[in-house]
Amino acid sequence: MKQLIKQVYYSLYNVFLDSHLNAQGTPKMSLQERLKISWKHRVAASTNITISENEKRFASLRNKHAGQRCFIIGNGPSLNKVDLTLLKNEFTMGVNAIYTNYENMGFHPNYYVVEDIFVAEDRQDEINAFKGPVKFFGNYLKYCIKPAEDVIWLNVRFKYEDREALPNFSKNALRQVWVGGTVSYINLQLAYYLGFKEVYLVGFDHNYDIPKDVKVEGTEILSLGDDVNHFNKDYFGKGKRWHDPMVDRMEKSYMQADRYFKADGRRVYNATVGGKLEVFERVEYDKLF
Repeated sequence: MKQLIKQVYYSLYNVFLDSHLNAQGTPKMSLQERLKISWKHRVAASTNITISENEKRFASLRNKHAGQRCFIIGNGPSLNKVDLTLLKNEFTMGVNAIYTNYENMGFHPNYYVVEDIFVAEDRQDEINAFKGPVKFFGNYLKYCIKPAEDVIWLNVRFKYEDREALPNFSKNALRQVWVGGTVSYINLQLAYYLGFKEVYLVGFDHNYDIPKDVKVEGTEILSLGDDVNHFNKDYFGKGKRWHDPMVDRMEKSYMQADRYFKADGRRVYNATVGGKLEVFERVEYDKLF
């Protein structure tokens, strides 16, 4: 009984503590929806009692890859400088429009994540039709992403502290994951949950240019020409919406992830060719195979 009361208390606490409104304009969910999500994920994570099929499938993935390595594939221009076919037999995680690079890769990643509402809205038909990986989406994207057997819904938390601090990092993604200014931060929390001992980042250029020929409204950017920040010019090309990248926030997120992985005897390495990400120890991509 005490455990049940505790679960109810913390579920309510999380609902009222979190605004569930991130800096990128994620729509608010109703109080009932937030309470339901918080309750289901917390109970499943802390008691091993899976209330729904979603939590059951998610729970089955915990430490599935204990002791193994994986590659998180970013979307920077540097992807065009490496032989991605070498990753075909590796465990991989991809994000956003990585499926548009299939011709150069020759495979789809094992795991796939979308956090940004603009990506989800503007590419919803493509994403819903995309098959192959286990796909992870925040519950708040249910208005444009369809439920499916290959979809797992995440309890994504958007709380940012009003101080210069590192973001929260979840060691138990079944309960919740935290945003950190980049979808790859969710990937890192999932990689931790899946049990990977070594995580290699590739295509993380960590450098963005905002062209002069864009339309800017608040944090929303509308491209009117080619995309210069990703592996192809159409990624966020003409007519696509994107958010002003906050590299300083990303840096703090990466520092936090590095801290948690090292504390557990695990490591994150940067195998990107070039780029400006120096948080993680660098390794040469070609020497990993």
